[in-house]
Amino acid sequence: AVAEVKLRDDQYTLDHMHAFGMYNYLHLDSWYQDNVYYVDQFGRVMNLSVTLDTALQKPREVFRLPTDLTAYDNRLCASIHFSSSTWVTLSDGTGRLYLIKSGKRGNSASEKWEIVFNEELGSPFIIAHSVSFVKSDTHSVAVLLLRVEKDELDTKGSGFHVTLEWVTIVEIHKEGDHRYEIFKRRVLQGKSVPHYAAIEPSGDGLMILSYKPFKFMQDEDDKLEENDDVKATNEKKDPLYCWQQTEDDVTITVHIPQDITKDDIKVRFSPDTICVTLKDQPPLMEGKLYSSVDHESCTWIIREDESLEISLIKKNEGPRWPELIVGDTRGEFIMDSSQCSEMAENLMHLTSEVLNPNPEKENPPCNAQELEECDAFLEDSASLCRFDGNTLKVTHVINLGSNQYLFSVVVDPREMPCFCLRHDVDALLWQPHSDQPENMWEHIATFNALGYVQASKQDKKFMACAPDYSYAALCECLRRVFIYHQPTPLSTVLYNRKEGRQVGQVAKQLVATLETHDPILGFQATSERLFVLTTKTLFLIKVNSGN
Repeated sequence: AVAEVKLRDDQYTLDHMHAFGMYNYLHLDSWYQDNVYYVDQFGRVMNLSVTLDTALQKPREVFRLPTDLTAYDNRLCASIHFSSSTWVTLSDGTGRLYLIKSGKRGNSASEKWEIVFNEELGSPFIIAHSVSFVKSDTHSVAVLLLRVEKDELDTKGSGFHVTLEWVTIVEIHKEGDHRYEIFKRRVLQGKSVPHYAAIEPSGDGLMILSYKPFKFMQDEDDKLEENDDVKATNEKKDPLYCWQQTEDDVTITVHIPQDITKDDIKVRFSPDTICVTLKDQPPLMEGKLYSSVDHESCTWIIREDESLEISLIKKNEGPRWPELIVGDTRGEFIMDSSQCSEMAENLMHLTSEVLNPNPEKENPPCNAQELEECDAFLEDSASLCRFDGNTLKVTHVINLGSNQYLFSVVVDPREMPCFCLRHDVDALLWQPHSDQPENMWEHIATFNALGYVQASKQDKKFMACAPDYSYAALCECLRRVFIYHQPTPLSTVLYNRKEGRQVGQVAKQLVATLETHDPILGFQATSERLFVLTTKTLFLIKVNSGN
């Protein structure tokens, strides 16, 4: 049977459930076609490679974990990741990491798994991702380890935090001695299990999609620098002035100390600049205005609440100013409610065209009030961050808003895994390109209505799609598998009865019911087949017969 590890009583948080309770025990080797692996209760790594459906072999053992797993109380499930076509990273769930040279996989003649590195790396983890790369003639493997650890300082939350450890293992050549060693270990910490975490193929960076942010845990020297940064940002928090605008004027409000009188204030207006000084201090505000003003009509007064109010009259009526003084971030722009609603109206046409695929029709665009209960998002919003491996700083942040994460899939094993996000009722597949800063995330496929359909499946456990995007699939915890094909042209003539128009293509949906009462533990999709793993059975569903 599959080596399933049930959650213990002390693994009671949602993070434990996400990371370990919903773990996919079936591993797809994307470097070879229709090649899957799982670990059984004897610690054997079992492989099933499909070439012909008519000549299916039994799963065969390719490797056996050296440790006796029954001896450990607090272990996690074993995990595997295929770093390249000949390298594998493997964890036995006790906190030990193996780097394995496998030879060409998927056929018994060339496949031979040898351990080239194994080391105890602390508390148990699962492997989230790994890559193999060569830099300046040295082979390296970078691995991402996921842990959920007890957090003594967290008294208000769950009492746990999530860490991602980024370990780089390099090849060492010394006289006659050839081995692999750990070169770098870096740890990121966050408060939620990432939906997606992957190392770039070059090993230079990291992308994480998560509900709560992650950050690198640094050494003491770095912390001092960081504290200075934090101080600087904290000082920025209180705005020095507030400003509002209409089509023809701008109003600035500055808070002033009590003992300041009218004579202590100097305000200088010119067509393009403003300068405000109090007593003999350096200027409070000074700089080039975003746009020209009618400087002779500009005024200022002191209000009762010890604030200085300055009115600027715009020379060109109409256009809104995105900033008051060019490059000055110390002010805060305050929008009144009428401007907010006007802005929302101006933006409506952008969303309605996207949400309403047929703008000529009378139907109004999709409306958030019409979403059903199952569409409600559990999490406020996730964000996608890219970290630079050298500076350990975030280089890109994208707030995903209500674009809920659905699943990830490997389309090209040489690239990073793709992730699928919900956009309104559809699901869009995005391919990260770490080497293209201008086009870092490319939209490569769309599954129509999948966002809406999956929301109604309350018991869903895993989702996947074919690497050629021909279908998407999801399974429930028990027995049922749903398959959604992309639209295909029809060979016969079909009319839509309601509208009397001919239908050119149809998207088929299929439901498969497995003959088993065991829960589904693993789920993987290839272009032709779906692999579904339960405790004692591996099911193969032929989805595309290639015709």
